Amino acid sequence: MKSFFVTGTDTDAGKTVAAKALLDYFAGQRLSTLAMKPVASGCFNQQGRWVNDDALALREAMTMDCDYSLTNPYSFEPAIAPHIAATEENIEITEQVLVGSFNDVRALKPDVVVIEGAGGWELPLSDTLSMPAFVKQTNAEVVLVVGLKLGCLNHAVLTERAIRADGMRVAGWVAVDTQCAEMPYREQNIATLTRRLTSPCLGILPYTPDWRARDLSSYINDFC
Repeated sequence: MKSFFVTGTDTDAGKTVAAKALLDYFAGQRLSTLAMKPVASGCFNQQGRWVNDDALALREAMTMDCDYSLTNPYSFEPAIAPHIAATEENIEITEQVLVGSFNDVRALKPDVVVIEGAGGWELPLSDTLSMPAFVKQTNAEVVLVVGLKLGCLNHAVLTERAIRADGMRVAGWVAVDTQCAEMPYREQNIATLTRRLTSPCLGILPYTPDWRARDLSSYINDFC
């Protein structure tokens, strides 16, 4: 089994779209897939429990099935930083629960697990825990999602550097057009990312309003 952790240069960088594209790609390779959104804020009540729209989109794209609680073990209603939302509800996000959920997903024996993070790489989960500590326990390769907008060059280089400093392998990066209006000098920015980032480009995703209903596999380069 292989696992990939999808992180971003920032909030709203296009992580869910990129994670869905990866799931579509692996499905096209006839690999069985499961997905996780370990921590999610901005949830809504569905049949008595909090669920997250991004997590639901990933569940639609994965080829196997599991209980929602394995996909998204921590879900909070307000769209705020998860560790603040958890504190407001007197809940502690623990590495033990996150790793336990990942191990339960792995026990279902998919070929690939795609894990989508929240926010950026150094997302705090509590006063003592950050997302990289969990990612290390999964031994996942990291996919960096770069939202194509002003400031992305600096954010992308610093994020890749931080991931490597934490001892994780960067499988590559995916650029995502997050807005309808194309980023000024888009191609020049992509060229700069290609030169400055040390990992390969895994794909470039155009702005796609109906991405959830589309097969995005063609935008991902062969890399496995």
